[in-house]
Amino acid sequence: MTKRPSTVRAAAALEAAEGLAAVGFGVYTGVETAAGAAVDPASAIGVTVLALAGGAGMLACARGLLRADQWSRAPAVLTQLFALPVAWSLWQGDRPAIAIPLGAVALLALVTVLSPPSTAWLIEDHDDDGETPAQPRKEPRGRPEKDAEPVRAAAEPRSLGQRLMDRLKEQPTKN
Repeated sequence: MTKRPSTVRAAAALEAAEGLAAVGFGVYTGVETAAGAAVDPASAIGVTVLALAGGAGMLACARGLLRADQWSRAPAVLTQLFALPVAWSLWQGDRPAIAIPLGAVALLALVTVLSPPSTAWLIEDHDDDGETPAQPRKEPRGRPEKDAEPVRAAAEPRSLGQRLMDRLKEQPTKN
């Protein structure tokens, strides 16, 4: 596997920090709701569930970025695009102690995840890295090894577009 760029590590760290903050906020509102301190318990339960689910999603995106999962880039960008208006709203609501760090982290995360090194690394095909050429696949127990296909050697990284084109070529065509 090619070396992970520092921009991807930074983007994952920032996404994870936001995810941990969201989970922490969800736990806090959950405890406050359970203690009876919430003015509107139904809304507080909704906020708790959304904060916990959103935080878990952000943590999953951070893990996906570190693992070079191509799906993780879009939700990581979206969470930052959602965080910017929230930071602006907090700024207008005279909450600069929350608005400034949230806005700064969102901007930094956007810059790092959309940077050219991050983009290049995240679109590479890391699935085939580290495998030896022509190594037969293991069959489940009890099944004969007929028609065992060799594993492809990783000659060069393939982009998502190249993999999709390969799959389309493998599909049967209508006559």
